[in-house]
Amino acid sequence: MSAIDEGAHLRAADQPNPVGFLDGRDLLERDLLRLWQGRDGNLLDRISHYALVPAGKMLRPLLVLESARCVGGRPEGLARPALALEYLHVSTLVHDDIIDEDDMRRGRPSVQAAFGLASAIVAGDGLLLETFAALTDAPPEDVPAEAVVALVNATAEAGLSVCRGQLMETELVGDLDCGVERYLAMAGLKTGALFEASCRAGAILGGAPREWIDALGEFGSRLGVAFQIRDDLLAFDGPLALIGKPQESDLHNHRPTLPILLAYQRASAADRERLERAFHEDQPVEKSYAVVSEVLEATGAREAAGEVAAGLIRQAKDRLAALPAGESVLALAEIADYAARRRF
Repeated sequence: MSAIDEGAHLRAADQPNPVGFLDGRDLLERDLLRLWQGRDGNLLDRISHYALVPAGKMLRPLLVLESARCVGGRPEGLARPALALEYLHVSTLVHDDIIDEDDMRRGRPSVQAAFGLASAIVAGDGLLLETFAALTDAPPEDVPAEAVVALVNATAEAGLSVCRGQLMETELVGDLDCGVERYLAMAGLKTGALFEASCRAGAILGGAPREWIDALGEFGSRLGVAFQIRDDLLAFDGPLALIGKPQESDLHNHRPTLPILLAYQRASAADRERLERAFHEDQPVEKSYAVVSEVLEATGAREAAGEVAAGLIRQAKDRLAALPAGESVLALAEIADYAARRRF
């Protein structure tokens, strides 16, 4: 089994399967393949297909379907608007890899590495526009026009939040004194907003009252930040074959993540100086990575970051109490638990 195949196998094994979680992901993946089948007549579609397939975890479209189901909606026929959130997510990944100069994504060459920088920029823009085409082209018959407008608005607001978060992240580059609260605000914009939008989208499509839409939005926002923290931790927990991108990417780009910020807060003066050198001096990134890993271990920062994520997951699950009990509420709770313990 190749490194890429092994990584995909282990990621699939780590997925939860509450009330058909994997079945839902498989259905979405089949719909994704069906929607893009034959769309290879031009370079833009070929690059978009490369970025989308094989699919990732599909958490955002899954959240759309489960959120619709848990408010009494029927997820049948919602695959296209659900996949719109995946298009937006993948668009941000393409642009992230350009900004970070990362050549690997999901265990294979990133879009920019495979097709070139200019083509990657255009393809990322194209996927952004695919998002809104998917939201507005032939919506389900039982979804009223005002719900489609609300859906587009929620998705556009999430996209703007992601952009704000991306720029805020650039402001934090190299700043080990920026503090945990500022980091969490950034993560709420860059990652939490799209999780929130996915849950709000499902609730809107399911015809939920405002109270339930807001409860699901708050659930998604907290889930997304916890997911980002776990992503930060993967850089120190998983090999490249499993996480699918360079472990040193954030460090190479002088980006302080939560475990690093917590380590800096907890470190002795000597270890703080070592972290500063690792972040700012011109030395091999592998050497800096080793130093940061040692300080994280010495300060217990990895465990502390995991506790922050677990607290956010508890808060997220508390928001589900506002919803009618049912299998889909249990499924959302299990997705949240997966985000807290994920290894890949």
